Amino acid sequence: MSGTTSPLTSPLHDRHVELGAKMADFGGWDMPIEYPGGGVVAEHTTVRERVGVFDVSHLGKASVKGPGVADFVNSCFTNDLRRIAPGQAQYTLCCDESGGVVDDLIAYLKSDDEVFLIPNAANTTEVVRRLQAAAPEGIEVTNLHHSYGVIAVQGTKSDEVLDALGLPTGHDYMSFVEADWQGRPVIVCRTGYTGERGYELVPRWDDAPALWDALVEAIAPFEGKPCGLGARDTLRTEMGYPLHGQDLSLEISPVQARAGWAVGWKKDAFWGREALLAEKANPSRLSRGLLVTGRGLPRQHCAVSKDGAAVGEVTSGTFSPTLKQGIALALLHPDVAEGDTVEIDVRGRAVEAQVVKPPFVEVQVRES
Repeated sequence: MSGTTSPLTSPLHDRHVELGAKMADFGGWDMPIEYPGGGVVAEHTTVRERVGVFDVSHLGKASVKGPGVADFVNSCFTNDLRRIAPGQAQYTLCCDESGGVVDDLIAYLKSDDEVFLIPNAANTTEVVRRLQAAAPEGIEVTNLHHSYGVIAVQGTKSDEVLDALGLPTGHDYMSFVEADWQGRPVIVCRTGYTGERGYELVPRWDDAPALWDALVEAIAPFEGKPCGLGARDTLRTEMGYPLHGQDLSLEISPVQARAGWAVGWKKDAFWGREALLAEKANPSRLSRGLLVTGRGLPRQHCAVSKDGAAVGEVTSGTFSPTLKQGIALALLHPDVAEGDTVEIDVRGRAVEAQVVKPPFVEVQVRES
């Protein structure tokens, strides 16, 4: 008889249970999908209009330390760390030699000798393994998955919420500050996965519950809400942000996902460089946005056709609470262009959609 593995839990698990959250397995972690009081749509709207807090402690954490670490990490991942300075963060990709995406992650450049990484939950062990295997003598790669929590504060009122706690605000997009909250260290990074102005806080694992409690209290005057991963998914899809395992994978390269902006094409070395350079010249498919004009909700793997011919399939699809209609990301033949009309096979029924360029909504994530 085969055994079963219990899902991992975040440092805030008891808080979610007390709030009555609907829990589900996400990347091997038991995480809140939505809370009572309106569910996904209400939580989504709260972030777009006010402020929400998310427990995303399932995300991985790892450190790379030693002489010349920034150059080492730069030789592994796709984006160019030389584009940023210490105190800044960068979206990047860990690829294999075929150009497939092992993971997409955020690299925090602390100094030339230290980089802090936040990979996806299910891929942390593999990212760390690959870095450890490649690291030269003197460079130490450490898996810190259970050493830190991550709490995202997202929405138009996120600055006011952090101000109430005495945490730093107003720094540039994709920059971070190593702060102190009630004698507890916490990294405050101007990042997020919703498209709204916001911050991701990285406290120590055991400090996360007290910080969560303070944030939940601080959002109350703004009619904010704790938000689950269901709203996080609809928010990121409205922005066209990819989800690893759906829009990026070992079979879906940065070129296909149109994430070439996160590739340092002029760098001498990074994992998958030669394969990606070759594919860049002649991609077989490209990610596009689909705005549903008919009646129906697209889902992952729905077939897409144009003029009766198959042209690709949906990678992510959902109902947009902001637009009140279906939206999707899809991998399509490169000849399919923005403005074209296509049909999505939704449970055997053809649903019309227009090919568009994400994001599907306008937000102010980069405004100072």
